Amino acid sequence: MSKVEERTARALLHRLAVEQAESRVPSLAAALVRRGEVAWFGFRGRVDGEPPTPATQYRIGSITKSMVAVAVMRLRDEGVLDLLDPLAKHVPGTPAGDVTIAQLLSHTAGLTAEPPGAWWERTPGAPADELIAGLGPEITRHRPGRRYHYSNLGFGLLGELLARKRAMPWTRVVREEVLEPLGMRDTTPRPRAPHASGYAVHPWADVLLPEPEHDHGAMAAAGQFWSTPADLARWAAFVGGHTGDVLRPATLAEMREPATVDDGDAWLGGYGLGIQLARHNGRRLAGHGGSMPGFLATVWADPADDVGVLFMANTTSGVRASLAKDLLDILAAHEPPLPAEWVPGSADEDLLALTGPWYWGPSAYLLRVLPERGLSLTPAGGQGRASRFVAQPDGTWLGLDGYYAGEALRVVHSPEGVHLDLNTFIFTREPYAPSGPVPGGVDKDGWR
Repeated sequence: MSKVEERTARALLHRLAVEQAESRVPSLAAALVRRGEVAWFGFRGRVDGEPPTPATQYRIGSITKSMVAVAVMRLRDEGVLDLLDPLAKHVPGTPAGDVTIAQLLSHTAGLTAEPPGAWWERTPGAPADELIAGLGPEITRHRPGRRYHYSNLGFGLLGELLARKRAMPWTRVVREEVLEPLGMRDTTPRPRAPHASGYAVHPWADVLLPEPEHDHGAMAAAGQFWSTPADLARWAAFVGGHTGDVLRPATLAEMREPATVDDGDAWLGGYGLGIQLARHNGRRLAGHGGSMPGFLATVWADPADDVGVLFMANTTSGVRASLAKDLLDILAAHEPPLPAEWVPGSADEDLLALTGPWYWGPSAYLLRVLPERGLSLTPAGGQGRASRFVAQPDGTWLGLDGYYAGEALRVVHSPEGVHLDLNTFIFTREPYAPSGPVPGGVDKDGWR
């Protein structure tokens, strides 16, 4: 099944085949999504002697976390909880009671990466009450909010939060509120046939070792789900913005905002609210990777171009991290997206009168009209603070992004003329206009 051109499909399959052969992966599945629909599936290797298909299940590991996070954000949108609530308000009795829901979602709570005891990914899990009873002060590794520190334990606690607020197992919450509405009926907490078996590949010989697979109890929310290429393609479309009735688009956009970065000044990788972030060749990608013993998976979506990519493999390690991004690059090189056609719109006379240059002190800015009475204010020279604004019922405009996100822009008419008041910053039609209400006044002798 392919909705890409033949030469594109060949290039994509070649990249997948190289990965499967050179990285020695028992089986490898991949897909590309464009405008919410599957554009290409690719498969290499064998599962029980046959090539994998769009319906073959693989374990997806930590991609589970994003699905749990969506269910938590639904609670927030319903008013059941606030992201600034401490965990103790909803799950009392843990040593992590002071950390907030937002910190747990963004891995900034400072909790240990793994729960106490044996390596949870290779051993059967305990129920939530046993997990919580075994936690002590040693689970805190960093001051909450100080830094990014990935925590599987944190998502185990979020799974219990879901269970308590909905009065049902968290797996049922995610299934009923997220997976089924998206048509992801082949995404399950336990494997179903046909599914790939997980293997470790010997580092120096072409032989396999079966990896263990268990129900991980309370830790399952950190990475237990199984899914298929077809289902995960629907998830890639969701992350890219095709939310259906599951989540408000504004909430998903909030989840994709960087809450923290995990690679310092470079900011090539970061984390939002249950969603990993990456910058790649001018793209800003959102998604998540997943790994469990015997399995690797990754989903990335680029909302700006409305494309997504995924791969799924049944090997503990070895798949190159660049694979998914390489597939996106191949698609862009062979079939670059066309920009939307420009069509004329409409603008009210009162807004047209505001367009053009404005000055914040000596700095020139340009005001443009956007659809539906929106405005954009951008520095004329490209350097400075730029924001878009949306009209409000009271006649003001609310900042959507940049420095002025959440701030109010007012158009003020006075006997001296008109000026813009942007949260105490005054913009006038002339640089330091003598008749304008410039804070601190303007030198009476003017420019010289």
